[in-house]
Amino acid sequence: MILANGIQYEISMQDELLRGLEARLNATLAGPPLETETVVAAIDALGRRVEAGEFDAQIAALQLDGTEQYKELAVRLLRRDHLEFKLRMELGANFRRDCVTEPPAGLPPLRVLARPLGVLLHIAAGNADGLPAFSVAEGLATGNINILKLPQADNGLSMTIIRALLEIEPRLADFLYVFDTPSSDVAAIQRMAELSDGIVVWGGEAAVAAVRRFAHPGTRLIEWGHRLSFAYLAGKRPEAELAELAKHIVVTRQLLCSSCQVIYLDTARQEDLGAFCERFWPLLQAAAEAHRPRTLGAAAELTLRSYTDRLEAILDGGAAKPWTSPLCSLLPKQDSELELSPMLGKVLVKRLPRAELLPALRRAKPYLQTAGLGCPPEEREALTELLVRAGVTRITYPGSMSESIPGEAHDGSYPLQRYLRMVDVELREA
Repeated sequence: MILANGIQYEISMQDELLRGLEARLNATLAGPPLETETVVAAIDALGRRVEAGEFDAQIAALQLDGTEQYKELAVRLLRRDHLEFKLRMELGANFRRDCVTEPPAGLPPLRVLARPLGVLLHIAAGNADGLPAFSVAEGLATGNINILKLPQADNGLSMTIIRALLEIEPRLADFLYVFDTPSSDVAAIQRMAELSDGIVVWGGEAAVAAVRRFAHPGTRLIEWGHRLSFAYLAGKRPEAELAELAKHIVVTRQLLCSSCQVIYLDTARQEDLGAFCERFWPLLQAAAEAHRPRTLGAAAELTLRSYTDRLEAILDGGAAKPWTSPLCSLLPKQDSELELSPMLGKVLVKRLPRAELLPALRRAKPYLQTAGLGCPPEEREALTELLVRAGVTRITYPGSMSESIPGEAHDGSYPLQRYLRMVDVELREA
């Protein structure tokens, strides 16, 4: 299905709509700008409808583990106080007002305007339900026209959310276009890209590389690629902290960019890995039992991965023994490279003495995101600085690696700033 100017069309109308899209976009750009308050009020009203249970059936149909947590996060992100705080944090309290500079040496002043980039094309990944709608919400909040190419794995939730938003505020209709275009239709996607001032792409290296190939050289690319996160533990950590880390690993199933893939220990001794695993294993098992997968597919995948772990352990006779169960695994390794774990509660454990931390992490610098740092209080500032210099963009405590905090940056930058352009207008006395 296609949504254009608030009207739903069959996919067979795609080529005709794309031929006339430039004229529609230009007409909107020439008209009144989209006011921030209009967007914030509409999104806040949508959040209240989500909170009231209006979309419970669609959310339940996703068959997600942790459905309630998913709903709570959505409600939090859609609240007015969150949106207004995000706007202030990323763009400043007075971003809506033009400002006048006072250059040195008697040079003429400039009037500085923060304006929408223009037209944003959102190419969303299919591994996070509802993400396409949240990406579009950020584009609307900055006054942009938004073209959304739905991921092939989208289950209809994004379209449902967007249609509900237009019911709440019909004035958004001219700033929203949704195309259910398959990724194989390169010609259609290229046409959308040609009409856009910025392309927001979510996904892995292949998706980002594909967009770079067909994007116009003058188009701003806003890439949100896959990232890797880890826990770094120094000294003997309290059991409560380790229990929180275990819960984080199991609850997120290690499917998020901020999920712990590797537990690093501040040690050079391989035997310390075994001692840690002996202590951490019952905590991980307890968390896995308390948060068993609710869907048949997730349970089947866990079973398959458990058998795979055992087979790999047999074939890799030189490695340390894994701690495995049908629900979770601890997999000690001899190297110190940051890598993707088998996920679903199956975490890697590695040595990384702090003297070797920076060079080891720098080898993974394009993918670094969150470090869950557990250490004595007197060492936290020094280790934080070391992680920052290595390229980490987010540092939390081990159990809160995937908690969303209003106002925080995304992969080291503020998204809303990238959806604006700064315009300088020279001023002279008449």
